[in-house]
Amino acid sequence: MLIRKPSDIPPSEITPEPVWRARRAWLGRAGAGLAALGAAGLAPPARAEGEGDGLPALPSAANAQYTVMDKQTSYGDITSYNNYYEFGLDKGDPAKYAKALRVRPWTLRVEGEVGKPRTFDIDELLKLAPQEERVYRLRCVEGWSMVIPWIGYSLSALLKQVEPTGNAKFVQFVSVAQRDTMPGLRSGVLNWPYTEGLRLDEAMHPLALLTFGLYGKVLPNQNGAPVRVIVPWKYGFKSAKSLVAIRLVEKMPVSSWMDAASNEYGFYANVNPNVPHPRWSQATERRIGDGLFSPKRKTLMFNGYDQVASLYQGMDLRANY
Repeated sequence: MLIRKPSDIPPSEITPEPVWRARRAWLGRAGAGLAALGAAGLAPPARAEGEGDGLPALPSAANAQYTVMDKQTSYGDITSYNNYYEFGLDKGDPAKYAKALRVRPWTLRVEGEVGKPRTFDIDELLKLAPQEERVYRLRCVEGWSMVIPWIGYSLSALLKQVEPTGNAKFVQFVSVAQRDTMPGLRSGVLNWPYTEGLRLDEAMHPLALLTFGLYGKVLPNQNGAPVRVIVPWKYGFKSAKSLVAIRLVEKMPVSSWMDAASNEYGFYANVNPNVPHPRWSQATERRIGDGLFSPKRKTLMFNGYDQVASLYQGMDLRANY
């Protein structure tokens, strides 16, 4: 969550130059694209669910306890309108370039303040716990949102396997950095590889999902294949993609966006409509697929996931943004 800054401060003074230059370029291209899309919506036309992607099915059982009743975002929109800066800054770049990402073989190291550090093969991870389908809202800091039927299981099932020690207070996530397949790594927007983090109690909350698929299939590359985390009560950048390492640590880790622009991106990043970004409000959002001229929705505290509120009891959620 974010602290308002005076509106007359130029971007060059509140954001590192590579970041604001990249965003300015993206906004120019996005503006032209949105004008062309018009009332059809914010994203390219949706295709039928899973049509033509050739991805294997990922069987799962629906978990009604963790399913919102909102209309689900189409598969076409979910897989063509993405933030995945390793493949480029435009929302369409991940779908265009992520096909080159190598997702097999794949391993995930879980290490640090644990009694049993271990490296898991992707097939071991898939068999570690029963796969569930959970329909989650995902809210991004730029003001857009989606409703996605993710497939996975609670992250806590993995963390319990390695037995966190008493020194483990935080969990750091490290994404892959494949220099030969990710053209965005040549940019100076962030220091690569991408890293994110949670408090241990946040990571152990049953809503935090270790995720392998969506809409009944394995994750498309542009959505974070083959394994990512989804933290639905936080802004989307907290849900790290294409994980290669999870580290349990004693001190709060500095995430990639904290490192790039600490005045804009704090550690917690809980969805809070009452705390604006320095350059725009977070009080409303636009649901992808609703149409460019549809009414905006009011943003819900914790993205509507009130069951996590007890994690922050007594905290100043304006200061801890």
